Amino acid sequence: MSKSPINSSRRKHLKTSAKMLGFILFLGEAEIAWGAKILGVRIWPAEDYTRITMESDKALPITQQLLSNPDRLVVDVQGMELNSTLKDLVAKVKPNDPYVSQIRVGQFQPGMVRIVFDLKEPVKPQLFTLDPIAEYQYRMVLDLYPATPPDPLMELVKSSARKENALEKANEEIDLIAQFATKKEKEAPRAPVAQAIPDVKQPAAPAKQKRLITIAIDAGHGGEDPGAIGAMGSKEKNVVLSIAKRLRDKIDNDAYMRPFLTRDGDYFVPLHTRVQKARRVEADLFVSIHADAFIEPRAKGASVFALSQMGASSTTARWMANKENASDLIGGINIKTQDKQLANLLLDMSTTAQIKDSVQVGQSILKQIGGFAPLHKNKVEQASFAVLRAPDIPSILVETAFISNPQEEARLNDDAYQDRIAEAILRGIKDYFSKNPPVARRANA
Repeated sequence: MSKSPINSSRRKHLKTSAKMLGFILFLGEAEIAWGAKILGVRIWPAEDYTRITMESDKALPITQQLLSNPDRLVVDVQGMELNSTLKDLVAKVKPNDPYVSQIRVGQFQPGMVRIVFDLKEPVKPQLFTLDPIAEYQYRMVLDLYPATPPDPLMELVKSSARKENALEKANEEIDLIAQFATKKEKEAPRAPVAQAIPDVKQPAAPAKQKRLITIAIDAGHGGEDPGAIGAMGSKEKNVVLSIAKRLRDKIDNDAYMRPFLTRDGDYFVPLHTRVQKARRVEADLFVSIHADAFIEPRAKGASVFALSQMGASSTTARWMANKENASDLIGGINIKTQDKQLANLLLDMSTTAQIKDSVQVGQSILKQIGGFAPLHKNKVEQASFAVLRAPDIPSILVETAFISNPQEEARLNDDAYQDRIAEAILRGIKDYFSKNPPVARRANA
């Protein structure tokens, strides 16, 4: 029986349509299996840890495997094909990265990319994902922590050993002078009262500095969290790090104080970790430096904030605290490892005395800044800033200016202004401790 030309043509059309439908279904499966688009790859090396971030338009299933001899970390990312953006990750490794020597990227199998991190030393990796927030979409975050983390207090003691020895020697000399003066006073015959010379004043005994004062300097934001961004593109994280380093250098030049930076480079430090660092080095004061933005671009002037347990002192203070407290979400915190119990403990332990001392030192610094720069408020404001919750350390947050104000943004990028801000903070600190000298530490503290 002969086939009809019409039926034959129809069957051919149906076959072609079926093939096209199959192709479309295949594309649909491919979109589900490996349709994710990589938007960017970033590496943030630091002594604390190295962070690797991959940003994509969809969430990606990831697995990891830690290997030794030699030390390396293998990460498999499902749902993607190797592309130029991923290959860029290889070139982003810096020679001074403390933990990563090189990265190798390859197509392990269809729909799966394998990334191998060759390591300089054993690490404790933390791998987690972040949902979209702010300007970011989905992020895969890999944090490489050293297997044996350094002790910040021991590092600080080593770096300030010469200053400690000089202070100890000076204190010994003062003790000898005091002992000699006491001995001479006992041995000297008492003169009659009538022969006393009332106008002659005895020289005051030299003051004794019992120990070095430790100042924890906290440059806000960093790494994945740029902080506020000005109209000219200035990033808060860069400006405040520059000011923090200037303050560090000034404190380092003082014979009776030593500085400690919670971050000394462009990397992210969670808010509770900043508090923990200050407590681990037994800081006498915690100063967090910022250059924030406000919804109103005309907002201007420097501010100083302290913690509040009773609500914010103003609407602006509440807005600022909420914005700063969101830093963890933007910077990227591993919720699974966050010690919620510790965070609650720090909040509960924050004392009235700590807040009172914080307001006092804040007012001293505000007075110094007001001597050359406009102030947003002429008194210390208070709000529930998470970074100020050290229970036993006076803690303040200094808003050096509004980076959202074009005039103040230009000022914040000026070396002279940055130096004056750092100098004002130092003078305020000295003024506070001259009136409130730190107590001697217990031997077992």
